[in-house]
Amino acid sequence: MGRKIIGVLGSPLTEGNTAILLERALAGAKDAGCEIEKVVVANLDFQACNEMLFCREHDTCIMDDDMQPQYQKFREMDSLILATPVMTMGIPGRLKSFMDRFQVFFMAKYMRKSPFFTREEAQRRNGLFICISGMKVPEVFVGVKLSVQAFFDIIDCNYQDELLINDMDTIRDIRTRPEILDAAYKKGFALGKTVIASNQ
Repeated sequence: MGRKIIGVLGSPLTEGNTAILLERALAGAKDAGCEIEKVVVANLDFQACNEMLFCREHDTCIMDDDMQPQYQKFREMDSLILATPVMTMGIPGRLKSFMDRFQVFFMAKYMRKSPFFTREEAQRRNGLFICISGMKVPEVFVGVKLSVQAFFDIIDCNYQDELLINDMDTIRDIRTRPEILDAAYKKGFALGKTVIASNQ
C-alpha cells in the first residue's frame, strides 16, 4: 500500500462550509506527506443500490456507472476523510446512496468471507469523519455517526477521529471561525502522519 488519502465530500453544496473543512483537512494530509484525492459525490452519475446481488458472487457491481472506478480507488487508498452535513438528522440522500453501493465490499467481507484486505492492511486503514449541523441539540450527530461507522467497517477503515461542529445556523460562514479550520487541518495532518508511519 502507498500513502494515498481520499477525501469524500457528501454535501450537495460543492463550495459550502463542509467543502471548506474538507479542503483544510486534505491540506493537512498533504503537508504530512500523503497523496490526496477528492471525490465529490454530487458530481458523480450513479444509481442507488437496487440489490441485484450480482456482487454476492463478484468483486464489483453489475450497474455500469460512475461507481465502478470508485471501488478500485477505495481498494487502493490508505485512509479516508469523509465530510458531510447533517440533513434530517441523518446522512444526505445522495451520500447515503453512495455508501450503499459499497455492498460490493460488504458481500466480499461478510458473505463470501473473502475481504479485499488482509487483517494487517485493514489495521492500517483509518478514517476521519467531519460533520456539521445547523442545529445545536445533543442528539444531532447520533444517527449520522452510526451510518458512517457502519460504512467505515464495511470498507475496512477504522473510525479513528472526528470533527463535529453544530450550531452552524448561528456561525453561518465557517471561515469566520479560524480555530475550527485549524482543527480540521490538524486532524488531517495527524491522519496523514499515521499513514506515513504505518507505511515505513
